[in-house]
Amino acid sequence: MNIVCLDLEGVLVPEIWIAFAEASGIPELKRTTRDEPDYDKLMKWRIGILKEHGLGLKEIQDTIAKIDPLPGAKEFLDELRKITQVIIISDTFTQFATPLMEKLGWPTIFCNSLEVADSGEITGFKMRIENSKLTTVKALQSIGYETIASGDSYNDLAMIKASKAGFLFRSTDKIKSDYPELPAFEEYSDLLDAIKNSL
Repeated sequence: MNIVCLDLEGVLVPEIWIAFAEASGIPELKRTTRDEPDYDKLMKWRIGILKEHGLGLKEIQDTIAKIDPLPGAKEFLDELRKITQVIIISDTFTQFATPLMEKLGWPTIFCNSLEVADSGEITGFKMRIENSKLTTVKALQSIGYETIASGDSYNDLAMIKASKAGFLFRSTDKIKSDYPELPAFEEYSDLLDAIKNSL
């Protein structure tokens, strides 16, 4: 039994925080897990910037409403789901992901949740589980699945390396040069072929 575990942002949809940085005119918010391996540190820093600028969940959701999946992402996902089980494992939050899941045809996603005050201010975040991507892959393996994983950032490396097959997709030059043993693809057709060959 195989199951494919995919990252969300940078793989199937644009980076939400980059889109919001552009929409809000706050360039510091462009920092993502491609730049900062420590997710806890990154999120606390982001929440601090939102507070400083008086921005909350509504403003981010307004930006997300205008985001579409990356060109070819839905077709890739549809094709993949015809041949095997797929789970999106993301460090994003349910409050961000739901409108994007609708545009992708409601695939299964495991992600985290934000703590939001009545005023709409984001006050914190609740991680589903520590090291969520690696922990989820290991849990799937413990119930009899062989995992195949793909992602683009530092926080995807553990699940990619722990899987029977793992691929970088549209990653950074730095990550690709630091992990030359990991096959890296830029096109959905190539990633689809690589996954099919691993099943």
